[in-house]
Amino acid sequence: MKAFSTFLKTELKLSFRGIDMFIFAICLPVVILVLIGIINGNNPAFEGADYTFLDQSFGAISTIAICAGGLMGLPLVLSGYREQKILKRLKVTPASPVMLLAVQLIIYMIYSVISLALIFIVAKVFWNFSIKGNILQFLGTYFLVMLSMFSIGLMVGGIAKNSKSAGSIASILYFPMLIFSGATLPYEVMPGIMQKIVDILPLTQGIKILKASTLGLPIDNIIFPIILMILIFVVCIVISVKFFKWE
Repeated sequence: MKAFSTFLKTELKLSFRGIDMFIFAICLPVVILVLIGIINGNNPAFEGADYTFLDQSFGAISTIAICAGGLMGLPLVLSGYREQKILKRLKVTPASPVMLLAVQLIIYMIYSVISLALIFIVAKVFWNFSIKGNILQFLGTYFLVMLSMFSIGLMVGGIAKNSKSAGSIASILYFPMLIFSGATLPYEVMPGIMQKIVDILPLTQGIKILKASTLGLPIDNIIFPIILMILIFVVCIVISVKFFKWE
């Protein structure tokens, strides 16, 4: 436990010295929130809606940090450590693949929680935002989205040979998921066939529940997205640990 704590503190310091996650996980969601707030403010999401466009968008905006950390941050950090022979040196220490992956998972969860708290405060202060549904359901879903998305990043980073291959795989996953999951392009405006395709994405399912939880709307078949996100987490973590490469 002491080794884990020491390793976590060291990695946290190294991570906070970087600027990438500060920009993409902390600043970017706030900038997007502010832009939406300025452009639409407290205007109804559509004619006759009893919630605003900002209310409708909050759940999707909250996942931007998760997407950035899980599909860009984690894979590049782990593959970068491998490329720089840092993992090779860690191999002869008490650190295990489980410890290494757990530490990185916690670090990126911290980024996401900070991002969520920050956008909530900004939305509350300037646009009187509030979660109209079940806040525990919202937080539970947010946690599940984090686990499923970060497990994908851990899998890519854990087995990719170098930063170049990890970056390529991460980009292939990141941009389609960011655009078509509902995080940027509204799910409702997509053609029916496209909706069926993107429904297999964990981020799509997560955003659906987050949006419903934010607006206090009923959720159809909540069991499927929960099982999907848990399944993705378990499968990806098993692959990450079993096929982890030190060098």
